[in-house]
Amino acid sequence: STAGHQVEGGNYDQWTVWELAHAKELAKSAEKRYSWLPNWKENKDQAETPENYVSGKGADHLHRYKEDFDILKSLGLNAFRFGVEWSRFEPEEGVWDKTAIDHYHNYIAELKERGIEPVVNLWHWTIPVWFDDKGGFSKAGNIGYFLKFVNKFAEEFKDEVRFIITLNEPNVYCTYADLNKVPVPPSGTRLQRVLTYRNLVKAHRYSYRILKEINPEFQIGVAQQVGNDQPKDPGSIVDKMVAKLATYVWGLWFLDRIKRQMDFVGFNYYFTNYNTITGPKNPTTPVNDMGWYMEPKGVSEVATKLWIRYHKPIFITENGVADATDQYRQWWLKETMLALITTRKAGVNLIGYMHWSLLDNFEWHNGWWPKFGLVAVDRENGMKRTVRPSARWWAHQLKKLRDEA
Repeated sequence: STAGHQVEGGNYDQWTVWELAHAKELAKSAEKRYSWLPNWKENKDQAETPENYVSGKGADHLHRYKEDFDILKSLGLNAFRFGVEWSRFEPEEGVWDKTAIDHYHNYIAELKERGIEPVVNLWHWTIPVWFDDKGGFSKAGNIGYFLKFVNKFAEEFKDEVRFIITLNEPNVYCTYADLNKVPVPPSGTRLQRVLTYRNLVKAHRYSYRILKEINPEFQIGVAQQVGNDQPKDPGSIVDKMVAKLATYVWGLWFLDRIKRQMDFVGFNYYFTNYNTITGPKNPTTPVNDMGWYMEPKGVSEVATKLWIRYHKPIFITENGVADATDQYRQWWLKETMLALITTRKAGVNLIGYMHWSLLDNFEWHNGWWPKFGLVAVDRENGMKRTVRPSARWWAHQLKKLRDEA
């Protein structure tokens, strides 16, 4: 799994503009924001450099995608989620860029030539600058601009792809500024971000209708961020109520409103939280490089709850760990795979698992220092790709599972 803005390089969208405007202040405030992390000393120099906060050339995936697909195939992976960047498709209002569209035609063809299923994501937080200038998704009247892009994509690629994710983590997008205390897009008041969240529900519903009209065989869903919320004290009625409320408000509110317009339930899993009335009280170990408590087996709990609630195929659209030294990734993959095997045996219709990420990528306001990739990217030395040991171990395990099937 990847996202266009985070790996392609050379993008021009509202996040590009924001990065350039805020890189210096993000570098200046890095110690205040990150010095509590266990690996702060290793990341200090990079985190205090403004260039860290500029996506720039990305991982040069735009030009090196064939090489990256060869790595995918060598690892025995049979599906790949990627973003189609609206700002490339339509850099100016009403102007469709044929070169960009042809790029994605070639891109998908290269995946299919290698026997890799393309899973398309139409919106992963980035929008054209001209659309942002109009107020973006904060205005219901602007949704039509997005639908024109959806329609254009569907007409162009109706015979080339099956799986389409319309929106990635609308809940995180609309709360990112509040949760991380940084003024990232979308701009505006909290009320405007609430309106944006409601408008994204409408954007998905209308997109679903358009896509199905053009090709009824499209399999369509979203990639909602859903955590495994548990009570800190299983015997506490209050803790159980808080956990249940957190699950609904954070993840299910949105999914409930599009349940008739999704062919599968897509979710991204990174967190298990142990809830109390005063907030999550998680164990202090183990944590990843970003300080997130790690409980990989929690993905099974989420998948099972969503299956029971919606009775639709379950697709894990993101799941991974920030781990620069590759200390935890093999363990994370092992625990995740064991949990998912158990989940399927229990009767959950689990149709896919996408690991985040194939490549070390640009992590939004954190920049380049978090390393989520199965493949390390050395941006200081010609974007050299190096497959991490955990990825090779995973490839071996997947082969064994296929041979035994």
